[in-house]
Amino acid sequence: MLAFLSRIQNISNPPANAIQPKETNALKFGCLGAAKITPGALVKPSTTHSGVLLYAVAARDQARADAFAHKHGFQKSYGGTTAYQDLIDDPEVEAVYNPLPNGLHFEWTMKALKGGKHVLLEKPATNTEDEARQIFSLAAQKGLVVLEAFHFRFHPSIQRMKAILDSNELGAIKSITAGLTAPQGTAQPDDIRWMYELGGGSTMDPGSYPINFVRYLAAPHKPKTVVSASAVPYTSAPQHKQVDRKFTATLDFEHDILVDVFADLDEPRFLGMLPRIPKLKATVRCEGGTVEIFNFLIPHFYHYITVSPTGKTSRVEKAYRFADGSKGEEWWTTYRYQLEAFVDKVRGREPQTWLDPEDTIDNMKWIEAIYAKDGFGSRPHSEYVP
Repeated sequence: MLAFLSRIQNISNPPANAIQPKETNALKFGCLGAAKITPGALVKPSTTHSGVLLYAVAARDQARADAFAHKHGFQKSYGGTTAYQDLIDDPEVEAVYNPLPNGLHFEWTMKALKGGKHVLLEKPATNTEDEARQIFSLAAQKGLVVLEAFHFRFHPSIQRMKAILDSNELGAIKSITAGLTAPQGTAQPDDIRWMYELGGGSTMDPGSYPINFVRYLAAPHKPKTVVSASAVPYTSAPQHKQVDRKFTATLDFEHDILVDVFADLDEPRFLGMLPRIPKLKATVRCEGGTVEIFNFLIPHFYHYITVSPTGKTSRVEKAYRFADGSKGEEWWTTYRYQLEAFVDKVRGREPQTWLDPEDTIDNMKWIEAIYAKDGFGSRPHSEYVP
């Protein structure tokens, strides 16, 4: 409990010795939009990274851009209908953080790359596999870095679970179950997550996490086919009937691994009154036992990994720092680890963890495959033509 409280305190108010003066060549970030995720995903992590400078933010409304910049410490703000492009055209901006709605990821990431900027791109990267391929093709042509922000992948706990599986302590993987749910009301009826044209739906939003996670845990074995998939529409917004509130899918992986994934963006209240506790768990069943992780999404607050060898006593592990002494503190969030890797990559250093382009492309491929199987269909391709 004391360790938990200490982490919460340090996450909210980093120790004074962790806040260092900014380097003269600190990477200047421009942020597209004033999204709710930005303070946790970029602003707070940047306070303890001497190589990151919050330079500019852009929003469709100038007053909102000004207020966001003032509150979070950005040096400049752009507002109005040309704000996003104005930020990209700013020669001082070196990297762009793109937390825009899913359906706008492709257009503004491509424009940022055309403007010579590196991009930290929120998940899911795009609406389609084809769009993801185009992004990484252009990035390669221009020698720029693009990272899809699956922040949990950078945390020591996630890598520890993978190491346990790769050690063969429990033998070959036989099946995996992973899911992510949010209680009813988390996303209101007017939330962008329910808008089909903007890439809304549970498979796209919370679902992209467990899909990515099971692929990581099963690697190098890859999915072969979607055995079954079903989805429930979000009936509170009938104008968006192609948007799924929840989905479940079973995938057949190489090496005879059967994988179940699910997500619910608006899980109904228990007995119509009590909010459901979010499901944040993944279980891997192996020939010689099981491994389970609780809270794979935001493990920096609290998590535990339960290893249960068949016929032996179970053990519980936790990992808030890397055992090999890699950079990091016990209170670093997944976003802080992610930011460290992104800056290292941009500056030509070897990051502790990285997500290759094919990782992002394959995730979009299997999201589309699940949508094809359950009948909801892929989210619409962007109208933007590079």
